Amino acid sequence: MTSTTPPATEPSDADKAGIAALTQKVIAAWAYHDADGFADLFTEDGTMILAGVYRNGREAIREFLREAYQGRYKGTQVTGKPLGIRMLDSDAAILLTQGGVLEAGESEVSPAAAIRASWVVVRRDGQWRLAAYQNTPVNAS
Repeated sequence: MTSTTPPATEPSDADKAGIAALTQKVIAAWAYHDADGFADLFTEDGTMILAGVYRNGREAIREFLREAYQGRYKGTQVTGKPLGIRMLDSDAAILLTQGGVLEAGESEVSPAAAIRASWVVVRRDGQWRLAAYQNTPVNAS
């Protein structure tokens, strides 16, 4: 038996704005090292994958960030911009971004810290949330 999947639809302007706003919410939460604000952008069962890091579930993400903001990510900022949005259906999309972590005093992402990321986002109760986030270095060695 074969089935066909209908082509993804073009996101509406409202969906584009709501989905892209997640990048700004992440940047803002990180700026204040707000682990709660960052984790709350994920679904309850959301997943975050970074280099050497795998966290499954909002609470695991929250705990990781609480520790990371006191250690490796202390004093850092993040930046990013959307590269594209593809709707999977009316309540799910893939957001592709490019950005990275800014160390204290940096105003641009260094080539070594530049990343591209895939965000699987879903609309829950009218709000766009992260179901899964994964990034990879732009300049892999």
